[in-house]
Amino acid sequence: MSRSIPARVAAAAGAVVVLVATATACGGSAEDDTSPERRSFALHGDTLTVDSDDSALEIVSGGPAKAGAVEVTRWFSGSVLIGDDPRVTWSMKDDRLVLRLKCSGLVADCSAKHRIEVPRGIAVKVEDRDGSVRARGFEDALSIRTGDGSVHVTDSTGPLELRSGDGSVRAEVSSRRVRAATGDGGIHLELGTVPDLVDTRSGDGSVSITLPHATYRVTTKTGDGSVHVSVPRDDAGSHVVSATTGDGSITVRTAG
Repeated sequence: MSRSIPARVAAAAGAVVVLVATATACGGSAEDDTSPERRSFALHGDTLTVDSDDSALEIVSGGPAKAGAVEVTRWFSGSVLIGDDPRVTWSMKDDRLVLRLKCSGLVADCSAKHRIEVPRGIAVKVEDRDGSVRARGFEDALSIRTGDGSVHVTDSTGPLELRSGDGSVRAEVSSRRVRAATGDGGIHLELGTVPDLVDTRSGDGSVSITLPHATYRVTTKTGDGSVHVSVPRDDAGSHVVSATTGDGSITVRTAG
């Protein structure tokens, strides 16, 4: 006896569920890639622009990268149940490193990570539409913008401009100029050198700034939250600190 139409539909639905579960399980994480690819790209100028659409980024200055070249390591894991096979691409043109992830179809599950090693003396601009960004070791200017993901910078002395559309921003650095902004997330800065300028803005999140002992010209503004400033203040001082948040607490304190 043949099965009824509802029974056939139920069986087909069950098969789809099994396929979906299998595809999802196979997607995994870029961290699962035990055989990452490596490539060296020639760099001709003094500024590198990193253009990424969907990848976690780790950017290191002064590592083993040789002069005039950028060393990139790529981890990737992905699966698509129905559709084109997922793939990642990389290219360099006019000192712009373009990283792309193609992953679309029914039950697409992909993950990519790139480690970028940059020679010392090179300024870096990062434009990442979706992914976290970590950077360390920069003596030259560093600009990071990500649409959706956290930003974390350490061990750097050059000027910083850090921005996330949706994610936290953190920095433990000795930079004299720091600008940090996020649409939705907290900002946490720890500075090892007395800065000339610190400018922080969060749409929704707390702001915490820890500074070396000195006198600062501090301005704060919060739509809904407490404000605690414990550093010595001078309204005519040359070391300027500004902290603004739409919804969250603000803390400006001296280290130690």
